Parts: sequence; C-alpha cells; structure tokens
Amino acid sequence: MCCLFGLFDYGRRLSAEQKTQVIRILATAAEARGTDAAGIAYSVGGQLRIVKSPGPAHKARFRVPVGANVVMGHTRMTTQGSAQKNRNNHPFMGKARSQPFALAHNGVLWNDADLRERLNLPATEIETDSYVAVQMIERQGKLDFQSLKSMAELLEGSFTITVLSRNNDLYIVKGDSPFCLYRYPGLGIYLYASTSEILGESLRHIVISGDAPEKIKLNCGAILRIRPDGRMESATFDASNLYGFSYGYWPRRSRRRRMTASAFQQGGADALRMVAGAFGYTPEDIDELLADGFTVEELEDYLYCGEI
Repeated sequence: MCCLFGLFDYGRRLSAEQKTQVIRILATAAEARGTDAAGIAYSVGGQLRIVKSPGPAHKARFRVPVGANVVMGHTRMTTQGSAQKNRNNHPFMGKARSQPFALAHNGVLWNDADLRERLNLPATEIETDSYVAVQMIERQGKLDFQSLKSMAELLEGSFTITVLSRNNDLYIVKGDSPFCLYRYPGLGIYLYASTSEILGESLRHIVISGDAPEKIKLNCGAILRIRPDGRMESATFDASNLYGFSYGYWPRRSRRRRMTASAFQQGGADALRMVAGAFGYTPEDIDELLADGFTVEELEDYLYCGEI
C-alpha cells in the first residue's frame, strides 16, 4: 500500500553525508511498495521540516542536513487523493496547539469521511484518507500516548502510523499493517521499514560495522515512543477496529451502516486490487486467486508476509 522507513541516530555517530546515504538507500528500496510520491520529515534546531514530491523516491535525491538525527520517511502508492497535488502526499504536517508534528501512514482507512463529519473536523483541501489522523491529534491539542490511543481506536481499516515531534520523539502506532524495526545498541542507531524484506534489501547496501542488530517486536495494538536519547517507552490501544484484526466484524460504536461479512470481504478485495501492482501482481491476478478459493485474509497475509 505504501512504505514507512526511517533512521534514528540517537548515538550521533553518523555524519550528515552518512545519514543521507542511508536514507537514500532506504527510500529506493521502499519503492517496492510505492512510486507515486516520496517524502521525509526531520527536525533541525527545534524546527520541523518536511520535504516531499510526486514521483519515485530515487528521483527525489533526499539530503539530510547537519543536526538532523531522526529522519521519518514515506513512499506512496496512491489510493485516495492525487499524488500530483503535493498536499496529498506524506508526511503531513500538523500542530497540537503550539507543538508541530509530522505524520506518515501505511494502510487504508475506511471511515475518514465519517470521522470528519462525526467529530466536526475542519474542511481541508487534503484528499488523502490519512490526514484525518492528523486532524484528530490536532483536535486533542497534544501529542502523547493518550492522544495517539484515542486517535487509533477510532480509525477503521488498516494502518501503521509514524509520528515525529519537533523535539525528536518518534512514535510508532502499530496496527495491522506490517512494520520492521532494528536497533544497533552499540552504535546508537535504529533503522526501520514497513517490511523485513525492504529493510534486509537496504542493509545489503548499508555498511554498518559493530554489533548485530536487535529486532524490536511490535504487536498489533502497540504504541512505541523512542526518546531522543534512544530510550523506548510503550503503551497499547484497542485494535479491534482494524481491517486485518477481525474480518467480518464491524465495531458497534460506528455510526456507519453495518456491513455483512460478504460486503466486508468485497471491500477488502477492492483494496487488494488497488495495491496489487506494488507487489508485482495485477488486479486480474487477485481475481484469479479469489476464484481459486483463497480468502481476502489469506491473500493479504501472502502479500505482506510472504506466506499463506
């Protein structure tokens, strides 16, 4: 659907040139999940900046400036909102009262229009479903575990979300979309990408000496906060609204019409057809596999995890 990727140099061992090289490698590998747009967010001197543009990541030629120790990235495969209108691309800028933050999302949200109406969120020119998450955090006026928990528990569909504050706190809100996080404790570095395959491909081209990485396991429903000094803090949220968590179940508190299991599966099939190209398949391939008896859940497991 899209790809999240990033670098967290809490040990401050890497030069700006080295960080730029790492981000370019990660971004290029992340094109496997989206080439419609690419963007990065980082903070320098307490100022949060976002650089993004339509087109594949390798053409963006990202540059990490001196003093930027955390870089949060995204490559996009468009499902809602034209990538040619750069306001629709990730990461998105938000502000919780006076505190700016950047947000990136991998997945598809089904109830963004419903939430905007139900919560009376302000009108926006941004058409991307993901932007409702920014608006919900802004409405609460703070960026912390509680505001992220409240936001995540109202979203319906599929997601993993990353949020970067101007103070270099990186939050990972782990839903049912894939996510892979490595830590190199001896070097003071975190690297992440949406899939282990993309991160593994990147590491074939990134020279990192020293100790082997630790894989940080994040379950669906986890919220991880990585502090500027590399310390991890965690919280949880109720993930039962998520598309991949429980097929055929529609939350009782939703004001949208209830869906039958067959209608829910059809919506999932439509989403798989939209994202098939990012995995090297066509919509017709998805239809053939469904006709062969595979379920939407089985096909999503195969696309994201490589197994049925």
